[in-house]
Amino acid sequence: MPTDVSIITTYRCQMRCKMCDIWRYPTDTKKEITAKELEILPNFKFVNITGGEPFQREDLEEIVEVMFKKSPRIVISTSGWHYDRIIALAKKYPNIGIRVSIEGMQFTNDMLRGREGGYERGIKLLTELKKMGVKDIGFGMTVSNLNHRDLIPLYDVARKMDLEFATAAFHNSYYFHKDNNLISEKEAVKADFKKLIERLLKENHPKAWYRAFFNMGLMNYIDGGKRMLPCEAGTTNFFIEPYGEVYPCNGLEDGIWKQSMGNIRDVDNFEDLWYGEKAQQVREKVAQCPKNCWMVGTAAPVMKKYIKHPTKWVIKNKIKSMIGRPICTKAPHFDVGQNSLQGDLNYTRMNAFSDGTGVVPDPTLPLVED
Repeated sequence: MPTDVSIITTYRCQMRCKMCDIWRYPTDTKKEITAKELEILPNFKFVNITGGEPFQREDLEEIVEVMFKKSPRIVISTSGWHYDRIIALAKKYPNIGIRVSIEGMQFTNDMLRGREGGYERGIKLLTELKKMGVKDIGFGMTVSNLNHRDLIPLYDVARKMDLEFATAAFHNSYYFHKDNNLISEKEAVKADFKKLIERLLKENHPKAWYRAFFNMGLMNYIDGGKRMLPCEAGTTNFFIEPYGEVYPCNGLEDGIWKQSMGNIRDVDNFEDLWYGEKAQQVREKVAQCPKNCWMVGTAAPVMKKYIKHPTKWVIKNKIKSMIGRPICTKAPHFDVGQNSLQGDLNYTRMNAFSDGTGVVPDPTLPLVED
């Protein structure tokens, strides 16, 4: 059974982000999954509640109540726009996690997120949550050509406020309705990620050192490199869409492949869906998925599962950091028995997926049926 789940509560959103067009395709409030329907889910180690903007849901508190019965840790991803609603929820559930999406310093953030005042609201919210004693709080930043220069300054803000600092890189997916989120200034963006890795390794907390490893994976993703560790989406984790469809991840693309594992509204118990034929077909596709995504939702579970591999890198480079030697940011590839084709960003093979047939023209590569 899976250990992690991301629940996409809605595709409604008040922001107008440059890197995400979810807001152009809002879901129907009358058709969105309810807290009652989520009772079918099993127990988890970790639950992410996301959107769109989850605080657009009037019944978000009911969803949180149900999921806290199933998991000790819930983190909500939010723009931070709905200040009063977030504070009210945190007062009732002080152990809730809150990650505010902040894409840079004030000008950059408000430009990228399409709403003036977004940065100020986010900082105000996090400041108040900290005063309240809420501990699992921080920023989440999606790094691109447009904001990479703000990466270190925003990290410094997080350090000064003693907050978590999560990162992602520009990417495309059906979820964002984007196929043109490309990083063209690769060397400049990677240089700023390297600075962040160096700073993380100088911290005194092991969690920061493993974040350095994760950020090296983002550098590797930007380069188009093969994933360092396998993707086990649809095995250790999954996503639920607002209408109940279950997908292995939110990184799927219609032009490459996208397939549902089933819908929670169509089964009497979750095990019927999770062990069903459709779910197994999806796992077989994940096993040779050509995308080299490196997002926390799919990277974190395998970093924990195959912990010895990140640990070797962490120990070696923490020592280098301590003695003033250059750290290694050339991403290693760890063979743990995964399909050799998975996460290998081969554009010829990706184009084979995009023609709709799913047939790979190179006879040395396997067929992947759609």
